[in-house]
Amino acid sequence: MSQATLDKGAGDRRDPEGSGPGTVRSLAAQALTALRNNMRQYGMVIALVLLLGLFQVWSEGDMLLPRNVTNILLQNSYILILAIGMMIVIINGHIDLSVGSLAAFTGAAAAVMMVDHDVPWQLALLVSLLIGAAVGAWQGFWIAYVGIPSFIVTLAGMLLFRGATQILLDGQSVAPFPEGFQELSQGFLPEVGPDTNYHNLTLLLGVAVCAVALFQEWRARQQASAFELQVLPYRMFLLKCAAIVAAVLAFTLTLASYRGVPVVLLILGGLLVALGFVMRNAVVGRHIYALGGNRAAARLSGVKDQRITMLVFVNMGVLAALAGCVYASRLNAGTPGAGNLFELEAIAAAFIGGASMSGGVGTVLGAVIGGLVLGVLNNGMSLVGISQDWQQVIKGLVLLAAVGFDVWNKRRARS
Repeated sequence: MSQATLDKGAGDRRDPEGSGPGTVRSLAAQALTALRNNMRQYGMVIALVLLLGLFQVWSEGDMLLPRNVTNILLQNSYILILAIGMMIVIINGHIDLSVGSLAAFTGAAAAVMMVDHDVPWQLALLVSLLIGAAVGAWQGFWIAYVGIPSFIVTLAGMLLFRGATQILLDGQSVAPFPEGFQELSQGFLPEVGPDTNYHNLTLLLGVAVCAVALFQEWRARQQASAFELQVLPYRMFLLKCAAIVAAVLAFTLTLASYRGVPVVLLILGGLLVALGFVMRNAVVGRHIYALGGNRAAARLSGVKDQRITMLVFVNMGVLAALAGCVYASRLNAGTPGAGNLFELEAIAAAFIGGASMSGGVGTVLGAVIGGLVLGVLNNGMSLVGISQDWQQVIKGLVLLAAVGFDVWNKRRARS
């Protein structure tokens, strides 16, 4: 038998494009199989879609109004930034309880620099990010090199930086900020081109995102086939691509029919692409997963666990500082009470988005999806008039269900 025939046979086994009847029942069975095999990856996406549909009906169409969709993004932008960093910390096998207090402290520091000392907002932002990096390195040192548990170190940081924020602001709010700094959380891309009743630049960005997403899916499929890994059947692959394009275009048209893409969404997109690439493709990302999955085995394999842990907490410190500046920008003030309970929202978003309590599991995209699930819950429950106390109860149950799902999924995998 020739090598070409063998290769063709291997390709048929990997991707049975022509096998099975081309019926709706066959596609449904393939979809259920793919979902069952990738429950952790797709479960929260399905939950997010179901939540949007539920509140869209319950709120009589208000949930998916362009203005409300934009408000969900703006209101939850700083939590999404924190959730990305928290996901990486949890994947590494640690926790960070200080991010809310650190966000408040760095936002207050930026406010004092801009308002009291007339520092240009670009420099104030840069200094705030450097403060976040220094704090992350300081906490990472105690955790990685001294060996104090991250829970204790970051709990101390939570208390320390909450008090430092009060001292820095002397218990008073500091405002207002320069217009450029306010644009971090309140700005939108400018309008260009002819009047089309849509935001033209947003439409162009949406088409570009579709093209990049389809290219990534195709490349991932080609790479999997080259290594003789299992791939989706061809019709399911086309269905997945069509769903991605439909979702991106629907989101794009929604934003384009209001004021376009918010500046903070570009920041989130940059973080998602950059840190997602690092966690998927870079050596440091693989080491983070390895340490979270089995720290002893990773050390024996040559992973420098102290250095990696330090980098993880430096990254978390920078993202906490960025979130603090975005939150201060949204309020147009540095306030002593900023960042209250942000750490719990970020941790909840990470676990809802697929993180595991034992570490070594999770994705950057999952953190964003988990944050959006919480954001949609908050917004939807407010739209339909559910009181704050019941909102807290429901969010607690959702978090418990997410962690319970993780435990069930592990037991199913072992059996």
